[in-house]
Amino acid sequence: MRRIIFFIALVGCLFAVAQPVVSLDSCRAMALRNNKEIRRADIEIEKAGYQRQEAHAAYLPNIDFQASYIYNQKKVSLIEQDALLPVKTFSLEKQGYEFNVVTNPMTGEPIMNNGQPIPQQVALLPKSAMTYNIHNIMAAAVTVTQPIYMGGKIKAMNEITRYAEEIARSLRDNKAQDVIYDVDAAYWQVVSLKAKQRLAEGYVDLLESLQRDVNKMLGEGVATRATLLSVDVKLNEAQVALTKVDNGLALSRMHLAQLCGLPVDSDLHLVDEDRETVADESLRPMAYDLSQVYARRNDIRALHLATEVYDQKVKVARSEMLPQVAAFGAYHATNPNSYNGFKNRFGLAFAVGAMVRVPLWHGGALSSKVRQAEAEAKAKRLELADVQEKVALQVSQANFRYQEALKTYNATKANLDKANENLRVAQVAFKEGVGTSDDVMTAQTAWLMANSEKIDAEIDVRLCDTYLSKVLGEPLR
Repeated sequence: MRRIIFFIALVGCLFAVAQPVVSLDSCRAMALRNNKEIRRADIEIEKAGYQRQEAHAAYLPNIDFQASYIYNQKKVSLIEQDALLPVKTFSLEKQGYEFNVVTNPMTGEPIMNNGQPIPQQVALLPKSAMTYNIHNIMAAAVTVTQPIYMGGKIKAMNEITRYAEEIARSLRDNKAQDVIYDVDAAYWQVVSLKAKQRLAEGYVDLLESLQRDVNKMLGEGVATRATLLSVDVKLNEAQVALTKVDNGLALSRMHLAQLCGLPVDSDLHLVDEDRETVADESLRPMAYDLSQVYARRNDIRALHLATEVYDQKVKVARSEMLPQVAAFGAYHATNPNSYNGFKNRFGLAFAVGAMVRVPLWHGGALSSKVRQAEAEAKAKRLELADVQEKVALQVSQANFRYQEALKTYNATKANLDKANENLRVAQVAFKEGVGTSDDVMTAQTAWLMANSEKIDAEIDVRLCDTYLSKVLGEPLR
């Protein structure tokens, strides 16, 4: 017998060691670490950081290298055939250059051919000298472009990307708060069902004890079979309720494990499962400074940053109506060398310059674009004001709900004290023969309801406190 007891105790110890015991903070940390939406939010922050770096790069010069190659089938000739060019000689008589032409020895007049005088001397310009080999054309260039003034567009884009990164961080923090709230709700749901499981087991024990007493009374002839049957029915109902609580507790543990990023079959056991009371009875103030609430709320902060983004978009649209100035420089090489008779070798040269773009008239499109951006900025500010009003109402409702939950909890504690006393009196009266089993079962039912309502009120206080912290933008306790 001792060996059996020792073996059972050893198995129980091993089973207890195998069951992880986690706290609320541990569940929160696991959920934040494993939640896929949080991971996506982290990626959005990373992407916004890269966009900010891209916008900052617009301040810096752009350096590019370009190269090209072209093969042409034929050469290029600037003349159709060999050319004969008349030449001039210097005349002392006329003190200038004049063409030497063939003259008539009798009259001394120039001999004409097709209405043109015939030159005595000509210079030969061969076609081959004006023919260039362009079968293989190669060109390369290194260019540098530096924006000087873009109408304020670069600065506005840098502000937009900075705000966008802050918005991504705010949305990530807001999502983290939502995840923590969901974990808290699941955590306290498990604690609540665990307490109700103990309560259901205690209720079954009470009915089993009553069943044994009624059986004894039946054997002594002081109780009827109908009384025993009514107790049996109550006991069956209590056992069915216990089964439902067990199933609900198992499902709640699965849900909590899923939120924590663990396998759903993980057998999580919570630190607060065996606590007698889990309600936070600390009193909260009835009024709050809404300006501080707005400053702490991540969703409000994200909307406020969004209004700043739309204001910067107005500046971007307005920059299209302003002059834009940029400087550029290039160092290039060409083959054939266009700077030295199109020789088949590389010719190098550099060039610098500046560009100015001044919008003059676009049919009113640019001004319409600015007005559109201004309208979007106004709409976003109205959205922010509307959300702030809703948050103010949300804070008031959450605070009243918390105060109501706290009052309900205090009332359930008083009801439980009365139910405990009522059950004690009914049990004593039944044992002394002055009370009936129906009185005991009625008292047990009232005791069960009072305990159940107290458990629900405890968890409701916890959840209302957590929700109030969430809507106030405070760190969840």
